[in-house]
Amino acid sequence: MSEASSFSTRSMGSPLRLQVTGSTMAGVAPADGLWAQAVDEFRVVDAELSCYRSDSLLGRLNGSAGSDTWFVASDRLYGFLALADRARRQTRGRFDPRVLPALVRLGHPGLIAPAERPATGESGGPGSRTTWLFRDPRRRRVRLRSAVDSGGLGKGLALRWAGRRLAPQLAGRGALLEAGGDIAAWGSAPDGHPWQVGVEDPGGTDEPLAVVSLGDGAISTSSIARQHWVAPDGRPAHHLIDPLTGEPGGDGLAAVTVATSDPAWAEVWSKALFLEGARRIGDEARRRGLAAWWVEADGTLRMTPSARLRTIWSAR
Repeated sequence: MSEASSFSTRSMGSPLRLQVTGSTMAGVAPADGLWAQAVDEFRVVDAELSCYRSDSLLGRLNGSAGSDTWFVASDRLYGFLALADRARRQTRGRFDPRVLPALVRLGHPGLIAPAERPATGESGGPGSRTTWLFRDPRRRRVRLRSAVDSGGLGKGLALRWAGRRLAPQLAGRGALLEAGGDIAAWGSAPDGHPWQVGVEDPGGTDEPLAVVSLGDGAISTSSIARQHWVAPDGRPAHHLIDPLTGEPGGDGLAAVTVATSDPAWAEVWSKALFLEGARRIGDEARRRGLAAWWVEADGTLRMTPSARLRTIWSAR
């Protein structure tokens, strides 16, 4: 059993936690120094990619959406937009960042409403096949046809980028960095075995529905357990929007968890699979070869064969 240092705060609207195993040796970055770097990365990502701040880079870019104005993007903003576009194509439109106007219309608390501009032909809204992002790689400039939501992908990227800063400094130590329902892990837990992560019960009980072995890699959960509210027209709403309808999706599902090698892609696939709904998620997850666990509206836990290989224990 090795030593472990633990730290916690809040960032990007979620609890942020870091565990580092092993004692600090001469010439190796101390655990509190690693924590400071993780917090700094999340702070910078929030300042650049938040949809809850009008002064963020993304907030300012969204304010120019639909115009002919080119916007000089930071490396992080450019990387987010490029990955969002790639994810939209790889998920065949199930993941689509252009859901911000729908979230605002449904009354999502705290989101900054994008500027309204007169429609000119194809709007480029969610589900549309028209080009929504224009990039000038040489000058690092971008233009948007429609405002976009950074959502969970921004948090997944913050984990990725924080990991790139921390991992080279671990020097054989293990670490687990958690931001809400998204986790990235390296090395071993304090007991010398792979990290063990619980699949949360969206029904609100304190006991996990399953325990998953997580070595070097990431795991992400998309759930309606916390981000749900009543829309202005009185209907129940949540934040996982179907790009094809502009309405909350995922019929018959309460939560989806995906484990993969990268936290940003784990976030993409957990959301994309959620939007398949209970009838289609199994076939899609198995076809993609994904390690996925999902909880149906009645509390039933299901998983793919790849997920079963990672599952240490399950309640159902």
